[in-house]
Amino acid sequence: MKISKLYKVDGNKVSRKNPFCPRCSSGVFMADHGDRFSCGKCGYTEIKQKK
Repeated sequence: MKISKLYKVDGNKVSRKNPFCPRCSSGVFMADHGDRFSCGKCGYTEIKQKK
């Protein structure tokens, strides 16, 4: 995956689209699977909250 797809640029501000994995430390992004976030390195999964 391109690194440019993991960040969003709004004017002069850059933000992450996906969260970092809390187990693996910063620098390891979690994958977005629609209803959940999942880490490909350690397997940690977070279910998204419905609004």
